[in-house]
Formats: sequence, C-alpha cells, structure tokens
Amino acid sequence: MNGLKRAAIYAALLLFTAGTLAAQDVALTSRDGSVELSGTLLGFDGEFYRVETEYGELTVDSSGVSCAGPGCPSLADFVAEARLSGSATVGAVLMPALVEAFAARQGYKLDREEGEEGRFTLLLSREDNGKLAARFDFRASNTDEGFADLLADEADIVMALREVRREERINAREAGLGDLTGVNRSRVLALDAVVPVVAPANPVKQISPQTLARVFAGEINNWQRLGGPDAPISLHLPNERSGLSQAIFDQVLAPAGLELAPDVTRHALPDDLTDAVERDAFAIGITSYAEHRGTEVLTLGGNCGFALDAARRTIKTEDYPLTAPMFLYFPARRLPLIMREFLAFTRSPAAQIVIRRAGFVDQAPEEIPIEEQGNRFANAIIVAGGETPLEELQRMTSTLVPMARLTTSFRFEAGSIRLDAQSRSNVQQLARAMEQGQYDARRLMFVGFSDGEGAARANRDIALRRAEAVRRAVSAAAVTANLSRIDLRVDAFGEAMPMACDDSEWGRQANRRVEVWVR
Repeated sequence: MNGLKRAAIYAALLLFTAGTLAAQDVALTSRDGSVELSGTLLGFDGEFYRVETEYGELTVDSSGVSCAGPGCPSLADFVAEARLSGSATVGAVLMPALVEAFAARQGYKLDREEGEEGRFTLLLSREDNGKLAARFDFRASNTDEGFADLLADEADIVMALREVRREERINAREAGLGDLTGVNRSRVLALDAVVPVVAPANPVKQISPQTLARVFAGEINNWQRLGGPDAPISLHLPNERSGLSQAIFDQVLAPAGLELAPDVTRHALPDDLTDAVERDAFAIGITSYAEHRGTEVLTLGGNCGFALDAARRTIKTEDYPLTAPMFLYFPARRLPLIMREFLAFTRSPAAQIVIRRAGFVDQAPEEIPIEEQGNRFANAIIVAGGETPLEELQRMTSTLVPMARLTTSFRFEAGSIRLDAQSRSNVQQLARAMEQGQYDARRLMFVGFSDGEGAARANRDIALRRAEAVRRAVSAAAVTANLSRIDLRVDAFGEAMPMACDDSEWGRQANRRVEVWVR
C-alpha cells in the first residue's frame, strides 16, 4: 500500500517515454492486496507503468505492485525502445559508433536493420540467451526534422547541430515536454567547428570573421579584395534546412547584422560541398571541421595581428571562435534504464575515444603545459595597454607558469552572464571528473579574463565574478565529490591575455572567458 501511495505522490514528478504498447485496461494492486488502481495503460519503460486513471495520469513503480489485465506487459521480456531523430551527421556516423561501443562494453550483440529515407534500427540482444533487450530507431535527416518529430511525439531524443530555437522551446513547453534548455534536458555529445574552406590552389590563406560575413552577404564579390586574383567569388553552403547551415548563419552572418547573398550554391551532402570547392580555385565554402576533407581551411585573423586556426585543441578550448557543439535534446520524460545507461556511457573516457576516432572533437579534459600554449604570453605583452601595468603581467605570469591549462573552458552567451551551451556541458564534465577523484590533492584555479571594452579595473572585477560563478556551478554539480581534497581557487586578470582582436563582437566574445588551470 505504501509503495502504491508513494507512486501516486510522485506521479507529477516522474514522467517517462511512452512505449509502443496499445492503450489497454490494467489493474495495479499493491503487494499486500489492500489497494487497487485501475485504468488505461499508456506506457511502460521496464520499471514504471504510466496509467490514465480517474485521478489523472499516474506513474507507478512496477516493483511495488502486481499487474492484471490484457494490457500488462511481460517484465521478463521487456524490450527498451528509443526513437532518435535529427542531424544526419550525428545520426549516421557518430551515434551508431557510440551504440556499438556501448553494446560491446555491456555484453550485447548488435544488429542493424535498414529502413527507408535515412531510417535504420540498431538492435541490442543479450549474448547469453539471445533475447532482444533494446532497439534504437534512428531517423537521420536534419535538425529541423528532429525537433518537429519530438513535438509530434515521433522521437524521444533529438540529434542537433545547433541550439534549440526559441519557437521550438516554446512549442515543446506547451506540449508538456518541459523546458528543453533546462537542467538535464540537453547534452553536448561532441564538438565540431564552422570553418571557411577554399581550394588548395587558392592563394588566400586567412580571413577575418567580419570579412567572411561580408563575402557571404555579397558585399565582397571579387578575390582581389582579399589579396587574391582578379576573379569573382563563388559561394557554397550546406542545405538551408541543415543544423550546420543554421549554425553558420547564427555564428557568421547574424553577429554582423547581414543577410545571405541570393547567389549561393547549396549542397545536400557535405562531400558534395567540399568536392565542388576543391575543384574550383575561385570558390569559397563554409562547412564543418570534421568534414573539410581535401579543401584548405582558412585561418581566422584580425586587424590586430592575432590569428586562430581550427584544430582539435582550439575547438575543445573554444579559443577558435566558431565552435559548433553537437547536441542531444530530450524532453521531461523518463527513458528506459538501458537508454539512461547509454547516455551515461557517452560521457565516459571510452566514449571520448570513439568520438575522436569518428573524426569529431571529444570533451575529455586535457592539461596543456605553458610550452604548448603558443604565443599567448608574448601576445599579452605586445597588446598590453596603459591600463595593464607590468606588475599585473608579472603577477599573471608568476601565477600561471607553474600550472597547466585545462582544455575545459567556460564562455558566456552574447550580452549575458549565462554560460553558453558548450560551457553548461563543461560544468557537468568537470564535475564528473572531480567526483571520480581525478583532481584529489591538486589545485584547480578558475581564472577569469575579459575583453578590452571599458576600464581595466572594472573588467577585472567582472572577470573575477564570472570565475567565482563558474567555481560555484562546478562545485554544486559535483554532488559526490570530496571537495575538501581539492584546492579550489579563483583569480582574474581581466583584459591582460586576449585571444582575439577586440575590434569585433567575435573577438570580444572569444576574450570573455573563464579558464581552468591545474597544479
């Protein structure tokens, strides 16, 4: 009786994925037989029943009741199901590799069934008895379709190459799916980046983000203005419905307040885009770092002399300004246990290896010693202004040189104190490492930096508050960590070490950050 009552009390809090069970009548009876609950079975996830009753929709723990009626599922033969829809890049390449690694690690046999129009199913069976344990149904199309399928209750997980749009977020909340930007409603699965690419024969090797935006807006249409030959520029982009194309607009054109030129060639497949650019010496395209293939990736530069190349390490630290996280979004529903175990696996060190082998950038924290950090400290000296005295540069050097920088960095949404999507995922990643004892008996220092807009003292104060906010967020997320074994500190050096030029919003965004240093 108590188990049944507790289940009713928690009904408003516990939601889970509806299975493929047809709605049928069931009667749930407490173990002592004193309480019976009747209704229509809406779903079962292997642990909890979801039942429509005269009291409303309730979620009941199967361990506390017995089930009678035509709708009762078999507890012994339950098959967990999850429907995943969205980005073909994530769905066709990365997720199958992760499911395969998970199956091998957990002792499952993996089979694949092909469907139509980008649909396929991965089946996990128990190796000891051959019984089917789980099925992952994939629809690999694009990010727009993924969110549309979620709203239509045709998907449980969205695979996205961009963040959820405001309208999608509102529609999901109105549909009872919760706030998709809330805690545990999304996860950064892996990292990629938006990169401008040209043919290897093209003499232009560097471009600023501002100039790149003007090129794709049609304001610059001849290579001569970029230091190349007197020839028209041909433009190439992914299909407009792809998440990558939408991320390109968000990160390249929108910050400059520009619209896309009408004469752009669109490509349904990444390979088609890179093939077209590679063959045309007067073409420029924008694609993902993982799929640039035989093209030449242009360095992002600026008027102040700073230059940033897209590379695994600069993408992981978000020093490269056009980073593109790869997301999983899930509604406020309870997924079956094996699905939750798979999602936990995607954060593991073994999964990070799979992500790297698939050609994407993983999120495993790495320590970068001073000698491998390029010209950062030299650049700090070169650009130091009157408000950054020698004493502050000396203090920064003496503080950081004995330490190593983690690739885990934290940046903020434009015009906001809210961490961006990748940084919110970084909070969980770093907290998990702390819970596993990776930094026991070590010092972790959260170091704040700012852009150069405004007074130096005020910028340092803002950077210090941001560093403290990140420290609090990570500490709060590390629920099981023994924080007394970790020396957690904060410091800030404001505008003393810029990563990019301050003459654009792209550069200022890159400079506003909190780094993590370890000793």
